[in-house]
Amino acid sequence: MKSAWVLRGMIGFYIFLFFLYLFGPLMVMGITAFNTPAYPQAWPFEEFTLDWFVKLWNHRAMMEGLQNSIIIGLGVVALSVPAGLAASIIMSQIYHRARSLYYLVTISPLLTPGVIIGISTVIFWKDVLSVTEFTKATFYDGMILAVFGQSSFISAYCLLIFMARLTRFDRAQEEAALDLGASYPQVFWHILLPFLKPAIVSAVVIAFLSSFENYNTTTFAILADKTLVTVLAGEVRQGTTPALSALAVIIIGISLVGALVYEVLKRREQARTVRAQRAAILAERVEAEAAA
Repeated sequence: MKSAWVLRGMIGFYIFLFFLYLFGPLMVMGITAFNTPAYPQAWPFEEFTLDWFVKLWNHRAMMEGLQNSIIIGLGVVALSVPAGLAASIIMSQIYHRARSLYYLVTISPLLTPGVIIGISTVIFWKDVLSVTEFTKATFYDGMILAVFGQSSFISAYCLLIFMARLTRFDRAQEEAALDLGASYPQVFWHILLPFLKPAIVSAVVIAFLSSFENYNTTTFAILADKTLVTVLAGEVRQGTTPALSALAVIIIGISLVGALVYEVLKRREQARTVRAQRAAILAERVEAEAAA
């Protein structure tokens, strides 16, 4: 009996240390965002203030970097998700002996260092777009190059997400629809895309977050422009301030709100599914009783 209590205590203490290791820095950073000292200080807590959030809002470079990060993230989503979807569909239909080579080619960007991808993106598009000055002036831009560089490997993440979903797809549904006279575009829009809806949402979120936090590829491909991550790296090198803690608090708050909204929507969808199943069962019982 005593050994069981000792084992439970050790497990509880380990779990406590584990979560303290994970959330301890976030808690300290959250406290420093509301403390008055100019250097991040959690203890002693001198006075509650919201000035660091105001200074963060007035930080021109950081707000510009945030805007650029959002624009680049949306561009990466627009490129990576369709590319990953197309690659996954090809993967599921390609001849099985060629799948290994195809998989190696599509996943190889994930194994390439981000520094190499960023530098090669700049050099490649500089040489390709040097044909005409108009094309070069239009596309040889830090924002566009960052989108191209990030999409080259983030699309591989989307590919893996779609492949995991397609492994559970029943091809008999497509064959039945084609036998009933549906065209291939109709099968894609009305059968395959609704089935891939959860994977599409996951791929969009993963692609945006991967783009938003990327540094290695972005810092070489962005040229003279800047994103939030590159601005933060420069600020940290010069000396951190509680304004960075305020930014962390905002990001954590947005993440928590997003997680709660997703959980609420998911439970509502599950509740609707359960109600629909119960209604179908009830209708079958009514029909069975009427037939009897």
